[in-house]
Amino acid sequence: MPALSHENITMQIEPEKTAARVALWRAMHTLVDAPPHVLEDTVGLQLLAPGESWRQRPDMDPQGTRGFRAGVVARARFIEDLVTEQVAHGVTQYVLLGAGLDTFAQRRPDIASRLRVFEVDQPGAQQWKRERLVACGLGLPAWLHLVPVDFEAGQSWWDELVDAGFDTRQPAVVVSTGVSMYLSQEANLATLRQVATLAPGSVLAMTFLLSLDLIDAAERPMHETLHERAHASGTPFISFYSPDGIMELAREAGFDTARYVSNDDLNARYFAGRSDGLETPRGEAFLIAAT
Repeated sequence: MPALSHENITMQIEPEKTAARVALWRAMHTLVDAPPHVLEDTVGLQLLAPGESWRQRPDMDPQGTRGFRAGVVARARFIEDLVTEQVAHGVTQYVLLGAGLDTFAQRRPDIASRLRVFEVDQPGAQQWKRERLVACGLGLPAWLHLVPVDFEAGQSWWDELVDAGFDTRQPAVVVSTGVSMYLSQEANLATLRQVATLAPGSVLAMTFLLSLDLIDAAERPMHETLHERAHASGTPFISFYSPDGIMELAREAGFDTARYVSNDDLNARYFAGRSDGLETPRGEAFLIAAT
């Protein structure tokens, strides 16, 4: 989701189309795919209330989108597992950059209530989400902070985060999923450098896109179609990395450790043994870096 891109900011009071699509794919996994489900999430669908015909949308075709929805639920589950692990280690702050329609706070209050959760996103999207949470009876608990950042006006996400109560002296989990591909390499490096200044024990989890030449030939047409859709929608993908390249970027930014989590790793962790063959495509992966 292009939440951190200056060029793509809109003040419309609605979520980004990409964020809405991801939320609906998470719901489709619950509604269409056979159990066991990697993630049970229909909260985003509740917030969007898209009407009965949403399943007929071309981008909701059950077969054509199965790999993509597997990818979005796998990355969400991976993040939840990481956050749960870090809470057990005493971390008490969780930051989502480009939060979109993330629903961790609503689905997992058992974990989220032990944290201060900061969701950073565009003002219009944040206002919409705030209103929908209230309208749906979900509310905003005291530990959940929606942090609107007007990048078009030159606001700093870091400054707004601190103003919202984030404690830079305490470790945190910082997550950025579905964002890096919309930003320049310079912008990604700047974000990494800022996060690398956090207190010792902090962890960053960031997704990134592999360049097309690193994707299996059999899967490449599907990713080419996705790239074309992104360009046609006015939010083209502009940054791609190799696993070695993204880890080098993390080291350049100042992180002490960095590791690569591939989609093969996610498939082994969340989709092994399924009879329906559901698995994530290999175009997007995780960088995990720690201070």
